Amino acid sequence: MRYQRVSIFIPCLVDQFMPEVGVATARILSDLGIGLDYPQGQTCCGQPLYKSGYKSKTIELAKRFISLFEDADAVVCPSGSCAAMVRKEYPSVLKQDPVWHSRALELGSRVYELSQFLVNVMGIIDLGAEWQGKAVYHDSCQALRELNIKEEPRVLLSRVKGLTLVPMERQDLCCGFGGTFALKFPEISEAMVREKMDYVMAAGADWVIGMEPGCLMNMGGYSAKQGLGVKVAHLAEVLSSK
Repeated sequence: MRYQRVSIFIPCLVDQFMPEVGVATARILSDLGIGLDYPQGQTCCGQPLYKSGYKSKTIELAKRFISLFEDADAVVCPSGSCAAMVRKEYPSVLKQDPVWHSRALELGSRVYELSQFLVNVMGIIDLGAEWQGKAVYHDSCQALRELNIKEEPRVLLSRVKGLTLVPMERQDLCCGFGGTFALKFPEISEAMVREKMDYVMAAGADWVIGMEPGCLMNMGGYSAKQGLGVKVAHLAEVLSSK
């Protein structure tokens, strides 16, 4: 099914720290001739609360999200973890309420991460983008394990002019961000990102490209602090570059 109009969901980290990713996402969809809606009043999907054990607060945000987006033909999000939260966790969080559970399932079937939407729904694999350098692609945990997104971003990146994707050992290795995990266990998180970046450096990459804002901030921050010289870019930024 090819959509003529979609709603965009912008995650907290994009809104607060990487607004250019939201702009890039909108540009990609708009350039394809897809009409865009940005529901006013959208907030966090509730993932940090959910992972911290605040179930009642998570339910409040889940119901708010569903109420805001359930009339959308489709919802596109530049984050695999946030899309997974809506698709996979909302039905679980709301399972004690049959009405809201049903609404969560129905909406979840129409929520997509950006690359998933472009490749699997719209059938688009070449956006005419151009980006110079050698890059590794980082498989974020939830996109890979909950949404089974692996080939979609790689297919899109393989068509980007000037970009060379290089292989990396342990591409599925967690970077150590994990939302509130990095705040609660900073020493463990730093050890994990160090290991991840060791593999990136061994691959000889100039760039780490990914779909997860938190992962990119974590890896980019470590690279800058250690003077590694490896830069990070969100998938949407790369795909929107000309």
